Amino acid sequence: MPEIHAARRNALRALLDQDGLDALLVTDLVNIRYLTGFTGSNAALLVRTAGEDGTVFCTDGRYTTQSSVEVPDLERVLDRASANALVAKSNEHADRYRRTGFESQHVSVEQYETLKDLAEGVTFDRAPGLVERLRLVKDEAEVAALREACAVADRALADLIAHGGLRAGRTEREVARDLENRMLDHGSSGPSFESIVAAGANSAIPHHRPTDAVLAAGDFVKLDFGAVVDGYHSDMTRTLVLGEPAGWQRELYDLVRRSQAAGRAALAPGADVTAVDAAARTVIEEAGHGSEFSHGLGHGVGLDVHEAPSLSTTGVGTLSAGMAVTVEPGVYLAGRGGVRIEDTLVVRDGDPELLTLSSKELVVV
Repeated sequence: MPEIHAARRNALRALLDQDGLDALLVTDLVNIRYLTGFTGSNAALLVRTAGEDGTVFCTDGRYTTQSSVEVPDLERVLDRASANALVAKSNEHADRYRRTGFESQHVSVEQYETLKDLAEGVTFDRAPGLVERLRLVKDEAEVAALREACAVADRALADLIAHGGLRAGRTEREVARDLENRMLDHGSSGPSFESIVAAGANSAIPHHRPTDAVLAAGDFVKLDFGAVVDGYHSDMTRTLVLGEPAGWQRELYDLVRRSQAAGRAALAPGADVTAVDAAARTVIEEAGHGSEFSHGLGHGVGLDVHEAPSLSTTGVGTLSAGMAVTVEPGVYLAGRGGVRIEDTLVVRDGDPELLTLSSKELVVV
């Protein structure tokens, strides 16, 4: 998709021009993938504000063939010290790159000092978050990848349930491994993150890591997991019950489901991220469980599983059409159990597009 990556670089140039920069040295590999399509483990990119002439990509010899396929449309340099090599390249035509920005949020002080010492006639200015600003709003190619990543996770969960993968006697680790393998079988390149499988009292721990704890009849089982397709991550949580649920479990589940529905309904272009959080949080607070909803409502998702924006009480900004976010309220009763329900959605001009389609009815297995 060279044309898509070229369009993203052009959008970046508009931001560089606004900031009076002649170029941007991109060193974060996720941002490089966004701007070029390169998926290797070592690279740097020098984006010239004036255009593609003078925009240079660098990787090392391990990726000679791969980079020729993934980045066919840019001048290429092969050097292990990729960022250093691009600075040396800029010295050859310092008038083109006189004021060059760098991703200060991704560059250590030592790296900065090295780059500064290598530069001749080029000034390095802090330019944090420029590519991330572009990544906030997904283009339709990105949404398609997210949609498929969510579909893979949906299929894996359905497969797990249909084949008896959630049953008393299995351990949390066994279920997590089974679920991740099923995502691989359905087309994921890997899990979005270490899958959470939390049974019984462990379900009251928001980010519990799977253990050898054994699933038992009557347990809540909280599953938080995601698949990766073309580098894009899905994120979904479902909470199920092994056997007939108790009254308190039904009540708790219904509360979280109503909160989650309120959060989803609040997603709209122009909505303040704190207002979206409040829409869901108020439902839980009015039921007397505000202190047991201990995290933000959601976050952006894309090439990273956790991206801006933050839907939380401390979040900043408003939503725009095309943003991909999670909505994931939870209530956690220490020593008893907890419920979280999470979807990945895309903000649209009308209703948000729901990407995670697994049922949010209380599933009893």
